[in-house]
Amino acid sequence: MFTGIVEELGEIVAAEESSDAARLTIRGPVVVSDAKHGDSIAVNGVCLTVVDVVDGNAFTTDVMGETLNRSSIGGLGVGARVNLERAAAVDSRLGGHIVQGHVDGTGTVLSRSPQDKWEVVRVSLPDRLARYVVEKGSITVDGISLTVSGLGAEPGQGDWFEVSLIPTTQELTTLGASPVGTVVNLEVDIIAKYVERLQQRGGDATQQ
Repeated sequence: MFTGIVEELGEIVAAEESSDAARLTIRGPVVVSDAKHGDSIAVNGVCLTVVDVVDGNAFTTDVMGETLNRSSIGGLGVGARVNLERAAAVDSRLGGHIVQGHVDGTGTVLSRSPQDKWEVVRVSLPDRLARYVVEKGSITVDGISLTVSGLGAEPGQGDWFEVSLIPTTQELTTLGASPVGTVVNLEVDIIAKYVERLQQRGGDATQQ
């Protein structure tokens, strides 16, 4: 489990591709400072497992075909910057919200609107995920826990949501520099999905 609070900007320094998987080497001195084989690290919001720690400042991880196909990870190459976060410790503060690192779908940056001291970013929202997103609720974009500041739909554009980036988020995450057209990973609030499931089952949590 993660919180969506990015710890550092990492960089993909090597990529070995096969027919249905890839092994990535990602530089991130902060997140590997206490990492070991089998630990979980979120890479742009995708929960990946550490295979090896390399030279104390990078780690290797295997990415299966399912993840490559369902997230933006498959489109990243050597030199790409990525958001990194270690799994949450049980004794730490929950600075963002509950993030599983299981990508529900991808969206595309539609527009960026600079304001006085922040920036509003609009992202497309797949139709099947729109019902889980509410204004002032939480959503994870490339592993970043963000608050939804606006919702809407446009003819020919479909559903979209907006988030407002403070200077810290702009400076310390990939979303601060992602141009219009960038594909981003989305994870909706897990609580919304559980509520929907309970309603489908008649609200009886003990129902067999």
